[in-house]
Amino acid sequence: MSPLHELGSTMRSWRVRRGLSLGRLKARIRYDSSYMARVERGDQAPSEALVQAYDQELDAGGTLIGFYRGIHGTGAAGGLSRGHVAKAGPHVAKGSTALADVTDVQAMSDEEGMTVPCRTSDGRIIFVSVPRRIFLGGLGAAAASIASAPLAEAGVSTSRMPAMDRNPVEHLQDIRRVLIDSDNLFGPRQLIPKVHDQINAITALREGKRGADRRNLLQVQTQFAELCGWFHQDAGDHRAAQYWTDRALQWSHMAGDPDLTVYILARKSQLAGDMRDAIEAVDVAEAAEEAARPGTRLAAVAATYAAHGHALRGDTRECMRSYDRARELLHGAHGGSAGSWGVWLDDAYIDVQRARSLSILGDHHAAAEGFRTAITALPAGYHRDHGVYLAREALAHAGSRDPEQAATTGLQALDIGNETGSARILSELARLETDLNRWRTVPSVREFHEALNASVLHEV
Repeated sequence: MSPLHELGSTMRSWRVRRGLSLGRLKARIRYDSSYMARVERGDQAPSEALVQAYDQELDAGGTLIGFYRGIHGTGAAGGLSRGHVAKAGPHVAKGSTALADVTDVQAMSDEEGMTVPCRTSDGRIIFVSVPRRIFLGGLGAAAASIASAPLAEAGVSTSRMPAMDRNPVEHLQDIRRVLIDSDNLFGPRQLIPKVHDQINAITALREGKRGADRRNLLQVQTQFAELCGWFHQDAGDHRAAQYWTDRALQWSHMAGDPDLTVYILARKSQLAGDMRDAIEAVDVAEAAEEAARPGTRLAAVAATYAAHGHALRGDTRECMRSYDRARELLHGAHGGSAGSWGVWLDDAYIDVQRARSLSILGDHHAAAEGFRTAITALPAGYHRDHGVYLAREALAHAGSRDPEQAATTGLQALDIGNETGSARILSELARLETDLNRWRTVPSVREFHEALNASVLHEV
């Protein structure tokens, strides 16, 4: 999104949050509704007076007018008024899934690609690679300003860490926790460069260490590499996610941490599932389960991801059997085994993964109920996961031939997708738009289409 698309999307989000249609807001602020719609789509630059009217009527507390003045203060609006991208090159996906094969991972610098959604001239939504330098200078600027405060500590390179009576590994673990917490709120795009900084800093620190100290640094570097793979996965860059997860697997062997190795194998199965590679998802998960120490949660994590692989293969029996096995392994696990790996796995997580598999297998009613239950039980702070579950619930409603509920739920997910930049959310919504196309005359479906259209770049 260009800054103007970002502003328009934010204006629309505030309007939807207040429960107002364009027509109702028009009656209150006395502006032409077609002009307002063009602004919300990012097709036309708004006047400051319009933004001020939105801000006041929607009780946005100065957020919208501050955004507007920030754009004009940087001069970003001039060159990005349309939010279009040039004709897509070979890095743009052409397959029916509308997901891009991103460019090779090379030097992790400002020129490395960030994947962003784009609508092509034939109407599909795909993901294209934009240099991080451009992303952070334009459409990511607003999110960066929001996220900067809690990430201040994470932005300090370990190689410049002041002399202190403190173990550097403990300091690095604190930084990693800050990054994880920030991801739940802001999504991955602003965090990826910071993870790269820490990985590079740890490499420098390892050069001056020997023995156990060096091995401990290698272990924490492995954890950062796994986290980097996860951030890229959530950002939709599966090639980079594979690269960093493979690096993490390699380093885990060097660090001599078998539990971490098993966990990363399970994560590779999860990634394969997101890429819809059923055979890889099952095979890697089975390898992880076999390698897991008895009594740990890691075997249950692996069985959970194997189950979804079976769903992708269309094998309902093996899918349900694997979920039952995952639950048995979870309940038989010892609390202190395998450290912190897999501590997030509980019955609710298995239930939401099962709902996702049920949707794949065509049991859309049960899937929608499963996602709704999971959303209700989701703890506060899991903002991005809330959006993922909403998007998948919306798909299940579409599969159940309930277009109004699908569109309404999809709009809620879109707001979170725009806030976090999660490609997992936006890719599900791209599929939802395709599924809802047969009901495009339904008002709520039309509103969802317009909102999604305003949230993506456009090919010219």
